[in-house]
Amino acid sequence: MKKRPHIIAFGNEKGGSGKSTTTMHVFVSLARRGLRVGALDLDLRQKSFFRYIDNRQNFCERKGISLVMPQRATVEASTDPNREKSWAIEGERFNAAIKELSQTCDVILIDCPGAHSNLSRLAHSRADTLVTPMNDSFIDFDLLARIDPKTFTISGPSVYAEMVWETRKMRAQIGLGSTDWVVVRNRMPLEDAANKRRVGEMLQQLSSKIGFRIANGLSERPIFREMFLSGLTLMDLRETGEQMDMSKIAARQEVRELMKTLNILPNLMPEAEPAPAPASTPVAIAAPGHAPDVTPKPLGSALPLAEPPKKKRRFSIFERFGRSA
Repeated sequence: MKKRPHIIAFGNEKGGSGKSTTTMHVFVSLARRGLRVGALDLDLRQKSFFRYIDNRQNFCERKGISLVMPQRATVEASTDPNREKSWAIEGERFNAAIKELSQTCDVILIDCPGAHSNLSRLAHSRADTLVTPMNDSFIDFDLLARIDPKTFTISGPSVYAEMVWETRKMRAQIGLGSTDWVVVRNRMPLEDAANKRRVGEMLQQLSSKIGFRIANGLSERPIFREMFLSGLTLMDLRETGEQMDMSKIAARQEVRELMKTLNILPNLMPEAEPAPAPASTPVAIAAPGHAPDVTPKPLGSALPLAEPPKKKRRFSIFERFGRSA
């Protein structure tokens, strides 16, 4: 019997956090480790994730090359005016898409809309891993919790945090297990600013209250925005013959460190590194009678992985803030 695929939802009810870019880089990183990846884009209006994949297909056709691609499934919103019927129809369509992808995929990635919707709630309830990218600012921190502007203390959870709490509780009740929630700090300034440190301190406080892990994501680099039109990620550049300068190497390492922290399906095979384009292929020269050393070198030091959350008595999310609902 085929094992149930690992479902990863990328959720944030505010737009502009780099959600689709993060989703695309996670897809390529997993596909290069030999996994068959399915893709759902529930942002039915903008469809940024699927547009990214379309750009990738067009780039491959123009260049006559082959790059890893996901298996896609679509879900359409219901137009029934009755909300309960509409939600039931969307639930059936969503479950059918998951079932379709589950036949052949090891991992299913779901890009959720940047707003609260029934489909977004369904995706959160099915997520084995929930990735919430956020810009490193107090504007995006408000997505998770409310802050007293005078004392910079956390006064209570946001509506998004409450929704995540409820969907995680619902999963546990029906036997799907807990959701590993990871908040990813995207667009962090490269310099050490006071605001950056304060946001980090507040996230640490909040993570212990409502149960998420923290990961450093993608910095504010133009390369992440520029690659959308070609559908490429930083993991593709050597294969497409792009020159790798220090900025691109550093950005690619950010993606690899993010994947280590996410720790999705551990014990996977190492990421397959494509051969560079012939023009930039270095030639190893050895002394006469000696073979060149071609032993693969480790790609950076491993980060310590966070321990999975231990099972505890389930509290209301409001109890974590010392008050009742």
